[in-house]
Amino acid sequence: MRAAVLEAAGRPPVVRDFEEPRGDDVVSVTLAGCNPVDLALASGEMGDPGVPRVVGKEGIGVTADGARVYFDSPPAPFGSWAERTRINPDKAYVVPDGVDDDLAVALGIAGLAAWLPLTRHTQLSPDHSVLILGATGVVGAIAVQAARILDAGRVVAAGRDEDALAKTRELGADATVQLGGDDDAGALRSAAGQDRGFDVVLDMVYGDPFLAALDATAPGATLITVGQGAGAAPPVPFMTLMGRTHIGHMNDFMPADVLHAAYVELLMLAADGRIHVETTRYRLDEAEKAWQAQADGPHVKIGVAMP
Repeated sequence: MRAAVLEAAGRPPVVRDFEEPRGDDVVSVTLAGCNPVDLALASGEMGDPGVPRVVGKEGIGVTADGARVYFDSPPAPFGSWAERTRINPDKAYVVPDGVDDDLAVALGIAGLAAWLPLTRHTQLSPDHSVLILGATGVVGAIAVQAARILDAGRVVAAGRDEDALAKTRELGADATVQLGGDDDAGALRSAAGQDRGFDVVLDMVYGDPFLAALDATAPGATLITVGQGAGAAPPVPFMTLMGRTHIGHMNDFMPADVLHAAYVELLMLAADGRIHVETTRYRLDEAEKAWQAQADGPHVKIGVAMP
């Protein structure tokens, strides 16, 4: 079968023939997802990637009995960027006809990274002011919609890309803040819409923007970090963190039943037209282009379509 194969850590995958997966847990892949975590795993920064192996952590596939499923975390050395792969039955969920492949894969790693923090680590209410830090990416765009669906009183989107920020208004943001100015903390405090600051921060970037957001929070605030696109751990002043709760979120740390339930929730919202994600596709033979597009920091969900 044809697959995008990682042959050395830190290099783009190469499309070539790879061994056929065997067993009752094999699916025919229709669309693979592309995520920052795929590049991180391939770089070796999260441990030895174990080459050669097929890249890709998630996708949509068809089982032997004809069921269309979303799947996450195929067992090594298989991955989703292949015509066929093995799946982890605990992380494979049936996708209804009302949600297409592109949206279904976008609701996986990215969708769960937005939905789980706002539903399992905190509880939003109309009294809450919510900041989505890094709202211009796929996770951030879904998070803006999620915060609105969950009845947050005020939703503020923050990021660096002006055009992408403007789109978050269409998704439900009440206000936007373009980061990278002389006083990001001051700009965020002004956008919070109340003297005491944000009650909830969902953070996709960490680094200096996290410190600015922390400085714009209210006492008792919850800050949830799901990524570090702006840099690794900054020095956090202890007194600034006092009275706040900071949680580091990773989808894979959640129990299997929680992941399944949350994905079903997202599917229902998508089927009702309440969640929208901008997507684009590459063919499998364009794997290196898709890989580079992800490295460039896209504002759309990238999918890799099988032949």
